[in-house]
Amino acid sequence: MTAEPAGKCSFETGVYRPPSEGGSYSLLIRVTRNCPWNRCTFCSMYKQEEYSLRSPQEVNSDIDSMAAICNGLKDFSWKLDYGGEINRAAAIAMINNNPELNASPGFVMIYNWLLSGGKTAFLQDANSLIMKSDQLVDILTHLRKTFPSLNRVTSYARSKAIAQKSAEELKKICTAGLDRLHVGLETGDKALLKKIKKGVTAEGHIKAGKKAMEAGFQLSEYWMPGLGGKAMWESHAGNTARVLNEINPHYIRSRPFFPSPGTPLFKEYDRGEFQPLSPSEQLIELKLMMEELDFTSKVCFDHAGNYWRGKNGRLLFSQSYEGYKFPEQKPVVLKLLEEGIEAQKGIPRAPVLDL
Repeated sequence: MTAEPAGKCSFETGVYRPPSEGGSYSLLIRVTRNCPWNRCTFCSMYKQEEYSLRSPQEVNSDIDSMAAICNGLKDFSWKLDYGGEINRAAAIAMINNNPELNASPGFVMIYNWLLSGGKTAFLQDANSLIMKSDQLVDILTHLRKTFPSLNRVTSYARSKAIAQKSAEELKKICTAGLDRLHVGLETGDKALLKKIKKGVTAEGHIKAGKKAMEAGFQLSEYWMPGLGGKAMWESHAGNTARVLNEINPHYIRSRPFFPSPGTPLFKEYDRGEFQPLSPSEQLIELKLMMEELDFTSKVCFDHAGNYWRGKNGRLLFSQSYEGYKFPEQKPVVLKLLEEGIEAQKGIPRAPVLDL
């Protein structure tokens, strides 16, 4: 947790957000702290503190503090004859007037957000939909009223939390201004979901995904190439494709699995009980899954873990947040996979990264 300096510009931000909400300089609004589930055996995130739910009053106060910083930057811009333009000179003037802001990552976040146009916001941390629906609507209403420049507000959400909301509640939340949900599918394989203690079944993922889309949300589903290792790669690929075909979300995003130190799956790997796929094997698994996909989604490789290289040594896939449109660009992806499989031969195994 990053706590901002005390005073009228004080607010709280978390650490994690999806890649597509970082590169676009999203405004980070902390609605909950950490993860209410926090049992997945592959995950090293949110382990430092207990989960807690913030009140709408706290969150709305943070939004007001963010607005105060925005207004302060614009005021200094006018004083310096820049006509309200957000620039480095205005930021330096504000820091000189409020030295505590010099060590504030939140101030830097807001400055970058304004420079990028102030278009997107992300509700932290791991599962904002666990909040009572009327409270979340209250926060979203205040956020949209305070920052009318926003054209997209997004959040992480667990499938179970989506399924527990009524259709009417989900529609109210969407109408209030939450546009996109990022869901950690990870896998569509029943046995693997149980093994990694995801807390949801494949059918539960399908039910929640369809329910979210029917309510009007854009849906972004994450899956983890390599999560099944050598023992379960085929069932992982085939069943994940089956579940995603059933949901047909707007986006699917690849977040490759790497054993992360401190997690139960890393301990299995360290004992030799989990055998990770080599880079070539990862791409063979990917190819099987891509061949089975039959939907109209965008397939994205926007996470840093999509490290595979092609024959020219460059990254195999575009890391665009919009990805490859299926079915139109499916042949392009399959051709890249064939190239990548050949290029990765001889590389013994995937690296162990703490991403």
